[in-house]
Amino acid sequence: MTAPDHQPDRSGFNPPMGTLAELREALSTWGFPGDRQKFEEELDILNLDDLTGVRKLTQAYRHRVLLRNDPQGMAALARPTDDVEAELRRKLSEAGTR
Repeated sequence: MTAPDHQPDRSGFNPPMGTLAELREALSTWGFPGDRQKFEEELDILNLDDLTGVRKLTQAYRHRVLLRNDPQGMAALARPTDDVEAELRRKLSEAGTR
């Protein structure tokens, strides 16, 4: 489970997600379609004694809820591929001339 590297808009709406129950509710209500089911499937696979794995999973899905409720994050996800490719080419070109 990965999400784009993005710092959510902290002034916007952030549902409570401090417990697994709250995270489940946030995924059902505020997450991307299918996130709650994918979260449950990935959680079922994990050994709950693997706290690092559980932490990484919950952080990834918390991030997805925050991203979904951040207008800048959603705008970044909605960018056309050609636009992103052009920006990457420009940045690589600029880095090569330094």
